[in-house]
Order: sequence, then structure tokens, then C-alpha cells
Amino acid sequence: MIVLINPNSTAAMTDAMLRAARDAAPMARFEGWTSHDGPAAIEGAADGDAAIPPLLDLVRDASDRGARAIIIGCFDDTGLEQARTIAACPVIGIGQAGCCLAALAGGRFSVVTTLAVSIPVIEDNIRRYGLDRHLGRVRASDVPVLALEGDADSATAKVVEAIRDAEREDDIGAIVLGCGGMVDIAACAGPQTKTRLIDGVRAAALMASAL
Repeated sequence: MIVLINPNSTAAMTDAMLRAARDAAPMARFEGWTSHDGPAAIEGAADGDAAIPPLLDLVRDASDRGARAIIIGCFDDTGLEQARTIAACPVIGIGQAGCCLAALAGGRFSVVTTLAVSIPVIEDNIRRYGLDRHLGRVRASDVPVLALEGDADSATAKVVEAIRDAEREDDIGAIVLGCGGMVDIAACAGPQTKTRLIDGVRAAALMASAL
């Protein structure tokens, strides 16, 4: 069993990520857990800090129930290091998974995320992972996280515009979709870009199933 934990309390996002994980690794068995005591969305460091305590409770529970791997379903990799200290199994963050795969697949990559408040968190993570030499730029699409569910058409159009800007300006071989709520963006944006698009949820699902 691989447990995908959504650190925010929006169950629809959990469901979308779970579908993407199962699509990426159909031979693996996934469960999707929602942190109902977390914030509705994680936008920046303050939301991430608020999400960590209830997230870690779920990590302990998943580990105690015998999870073979745990996926943290937030591109900020919320609570990832703390989770790894308490789980008896591998814990994978979708941000780290997506960026590692992008570095392997495209060499140099950019990230397209939601709001600008998330940029410092993502940039700091990429530096800590030792991937900053591969980074073109972290771009904000100015789309609130919950708009990816509640106003999908408008949100998708803005994300696709940011993807096309990155492709045109950043001299990159891959673009990482910088939010767990963007799992459906690649299908929409793919025909409009020649640059490889990488979804962190699918990347983490493949890595977890391999482990």
C-alpha cells in the first residue's frame, strides 16, 4: 500500500491526485488521505507551517498501518524532512520527485506554480536538493490553488500561458507543474507546447512504486 497524503483539507484535490497516481502506476495500490485539519490550500510558508502538525499525525498513522511508501501531495514538500524522521518507509515529496525527474529528462528545467508567495519556498527546496544548477526559473501563474478546482477553465488558461512563457524565455528542456492541483494541466497544455511537461504527482507515484 502506498499512501498519498494531501496536507490540505480539500478532498477534491486528494481525489484528483489519487487518480493521477493510479494512472501513472496502475500495478501499485494507492490510498488517498486528506488532512482535514489542515488549511484549505497551502499558499506560502505560513500555510505550510500550519499544515505540518496534522500532516505528521497522518504520516505516523500510515507508517503504523504498514505503508510501503508515503507521498506528500504538496509541491512545497510540506513537512517532508520531519515525515522522513518518523516513518518506517520511504517518504516522497511531489516537488522533489518532479524536479529530480525534470533534471534527468531535460537537464535544465523551470517550474510553473500558482501564486508568487510560493516561489521562495520552492526555490529554497530546489537549492536544498542540489538541483539549483538545473533551474531556469520558478514562475507564478497568478492562479490561487483552489481556482484549479473551482474555476478550472480560467485557471488552466493562465497556467498554459505561463508554460508558454517559460518555453519561450527560459532555455529549458522540461517544465515542472508546481502544484498538486495541476494534475490535469498536462493533458490540456501538451498539444500547445513542445517542451516536456512533468507532473510531480505522477513522478512521485512512479518512484514510490519502484521502491
